Amino acid sequence: MTISHFSAVVLFSLFTSIVFGITQRSEPKKMAQFGALCFVLFVGGTIAASWLMWLIKH
Repeated sequence: MTISHFSAVVLFSLFTSIVFGITQRSEPKKMAQFGALCFVLFVGGTIAASWLMWLIKH
């Protein structure tokens, strides 16, 4: 089974966000909010960085 780079980023972001949410906040609601924020920032940052690298190359 092979996965694309984007799928790997989403998988990494998902698991990392879960760990960050659990370890960085003490209330369940805050854990979920912080985990979701981390997920969005990871995926958004990766997309922004990939566009930036594409622009530098061209």
